[in-house]
Amino acid sequence: MPQLKIAVLASGGGTDLQSVIDGVNSGYISGKIDLVISNKKSAYALERARKNNIDAMFFSMKKYGDVEAYNEALVKELDDRHIDLVVLAGYLKILSSDFICKYKNRIMNIHPSLIPSFCGKGYYGMKVHEAAIDRGVKISGATVHFVDEGADTGPIICQKSVEVFADDTAEGLQKRILAVEHKILPLCVKKYCENKILIENRKVTVLD
Repeated sequence: MPQLKIAVLASGGGTDLQSVIDGVNSGYISGKIDLVISNKKSAYALERARKNNIDAMFFSMKKYGDVEAYNEALVKELDDRHIDLVVLAGYLKILSSDFICKYKNRIMNIHPSLIPSFCGKGYYGMKVHEAAIDRGVKISGATVHFVDEGADTGPIICQKSVEVFADDTAEGLQKRILAVEHKILPLCVKKYCENKILIENRKVTVLD
């Protein structure tokens, strides 16, 4: 079976991206990262890509003027490269409806909570962990899901829990959840590349 071509979109340091890169380099993931895109020129994710001989591209919103034109340019780049799977790894821009429709059930996102808790509009980065600490939950975690037109509402592929301690800080919780993200995101990408993810309505089955 030919290797699937993967594009990763990231806005920050790219540690989740690195976990996928490591999975590909080790042979754990039977796919190829063809491209890494960021909406931030200074994002270290781009440098991680270059260090691994992966094409790295900065897409500037100013260049395209509006969200629709920006997303059209993204889709064209992905289409031109015949991308099979899009992975959002800390990508902080909203995808257009056309983008999501064209790549339906082919866009994965990693979110640092157990969806449907602490997700949706306004919940990103450290804000997620601060909200979990403030609410006093005993368990948080990470979720990999397919992207639909809602905010963190797509079909859930995998979740992993993390205990929240009484004296926890948002920074400490974030660190432990990141460790979980770096396990379940490569796992989900691996399973997708092996055609072992089945979707029926909103329910996802991951095969052994």
